[in-house]
Amino acid sequence: MPFISEKAREMPASPIRKLVPYSDAAKARGIKVYHLNIGQPDIPSPQAALDAVRAFGNATIEYGHSAGNLSYRLKLSKYYGSLGVDVGSDDILITTGGSEALLTALHVCLDPGDEVMVPEPFYTNYNSFAIQTGVNIVPLTTNIESGFALPPVEEFEKAITPRTRALLLCNPNNPTGYRYSRAELEKVREMVARHDLFLISDEVYRDFCYGDEPYFSCMELKGIESNTVLIDSTSKRYSMCGIRVGALITKNREIIDAALRFSQARLCAPILGQAAAEAALDTPAEYFAEIHEEYKRRRDCLIDGLGGIEGAVCPKPEGAFYTMVKLPVDNAENFARWMLECFDYKKQTVMVAPGAGFYKSANAGIDQVRIAYVLKTADLINAVECIKQALKVYNGQ
Repeated sequence: MPFISEKAREMPASPIRKLVPYSDAAKARGIKVYHLNIGQPDIPSPQAALDAVRAFGNATIEYGHSAGNLSYRLKLSKYYGSLGVDVGSDDILITTGGSEALLTALHVCLDPGDEVMVPEPFYTNYNSFAIQTGVNIVPLTTNIESGFALPPVEEFEKAITPRTRALLLCNPNNPTGYRYSRAELEKVREMVARHDLFLISDEVYRDFCYGDEPYFSCMELKGIESNTVLIDSTSKRYSMCGIRVGALITKNREIIDAALRFSQARLCAPILGQAAAEAALDTPAEYFAEIHEEYKRRRDCLIDGLGGIEGAVCPKPEGAFYTMVKLPVDNAENFARWMLECFDYKKQTVMVAPGAGFYKSANAGIDQVRIAYVLKTADLINAVECIKQALKVYNGQ
């Protein structure tokens, strides 16, 4: 029998989903599982988006334009303009989720063997995208003691080699919830300009910021407009993860033209998804105001609860709806699997994402987990109590 490819053998299992079989088995035993492992909001999708799908009247669901529906791109350009990001419809390419946007950006901006610097921990699928494109991630380690703040620019400078082509940031950050400030991004701008690098900015959690400082996009950085590529998605903003519609946005015409050729190879982004996404742009401000306050309540509930666990370390996130937690265990993945296989508290247990999978560096994050606070506060209180009781049993064995 022939061997599968080396690339296939290197593809890692997602730490977010790898424990699903154990979760399924726990449910089959009658155990309630609180899913803190995945960023799937329980917030209802906007009514306008749902109505657009129901009202879709075409007799045939035809292919769309490879760049995305023009009406949607025109509407998106106005949306970004309202945020202070000046882009036209020709600067926007609609993709099958933010994942395809990022994958395309790596294909276009880097050759196999080139390097992209990424602060770690980072969204686990960055590792998978790097394997698919043949690029090398150069991790810049942040630490939980500083709340996962961006390393000094000097650390970036030390990591640059002749093969360095790009810096990839996620702001607000998944998995840490850290939000990079304008001052930090201005220092990044100077470094990017000095070395003529690409800046790929994953801003899919832009609407989930909890501090008083207004959100500042990398697209607003002056002097590096041709270096900057924005990655965006409708999944989290509108609680529509399943429609799989994202966007790649840049003022660099060469990138857009090349990205379009990649998009032509996959024909078009989902047509029904684009209909929902376009309609979602009409969502009233009240929708987001309510969500914003709800996530603040969930965040505060979770952080307060985790603060009562002896030995746990958990910075207070200022964005997104995730936090990385250091637990008083030697191996967090073993603990996470044990909670699903061997433990329940009042017929309940918890599923978390092992932290090591969010790092590139060997042995980093071994005692950490990522928690998504996407459940109602009552469920978060129960989930934290389960973790607290589980630690007592686990460490007492």
